[in-house]
Amino acid sequence: MSVAVVFDSAGTLLRTYRVARDLLHDEMLTEVETTTITFGSDARVLVVLHLHSRDVMEAPEDQLLSEFFLERSIGFGVACSRRVIPAEEVGNLLYNDENARISDLQACIRQVWSCCKRESIVTMNSGVILNLDIPGIEFTVTTGGRPFDGARETITELHRMGVPAYIASGDRVAKLERMGDYLGIPRERVYGVATPSMKARIVEDLKEQYDKVVMVGDAINDLNAFRKADLAVLTEQQSDRKPDILYTTADRVIHNVSEVPGIVAELLTDTAATRESATI
Repeated sequence: MSVAVVFDSAGTLLRTYRVARDLLHDEMLTEVETTTITFGSDARVLVVLHLHSRDVMEAPEDQLLSEFFLERSIGFGVACSRRVIPAEEVGNLLYNDENARISDLQACIRQVWSCCKRESIVTMNSGVILNLDIPGIEFTVTTGGRPFDGARETITELHRMGVPAYIASGDRVAKLERMGDYLGIPRERVYGVATPSMKARIVEDLKEQYDKVVMVGDAINDLNAFRKADLAVLTEQQSDRKPDILYTTADRVIHNVSEVPGIVAELLTDTAATRESATI
């Protein structure tokens, strides 16, 4: 029997530190779940920005973010939203916003870097949360992460078992590909800037290639993929503060990513036993 395992990245393969600057209340929020903030309103959209932290830090702090995006031709991807919002509408809000300034994103980057600078392997990603009701940028966001202890060994063990590992995440593709290189996941199996509906579609597509598809995730944006997977695995390695619906949807709850190969081995054994019993 063929099995594939799809991993989310932040909070699943990566221990992630997230901060968000609330522009409306002039407040810095630390160690937050950006997907939970986004799902707090159907008017919010989590947008990943295709930029380098260094360029942001070198820009004038009083400059509007929208001006910076236009000057540098910064692209974006929709990582998470409760409803489908056309990219054209997202782009219009992003590139015409008059609220957020470079200093708002710089503050997020500094906060994450101060926490993660001692890590030997760090990925950083920045974005914004748009609010269509404002309309404009409501939060600036930065995340930094490093692989969980045992993450690379987990991928190695799955491959040793003949089970391919995939990544489907809302993070930037370039960042995920570098992390995939470190973990040993081929770049053609890495899907970035994946919205909740796209994650579910990736799982569905893989089910046409494999007998069973396992989805491993940790947040509300993994819910649709959980529902499509043959086996949904919720990990609490980053945090156990999660919406109840994730627990009721998940088939298994784990505390460490290193538990995944054992779960896959059980799946292979149970399926083989079922088939053997059916032939008797």
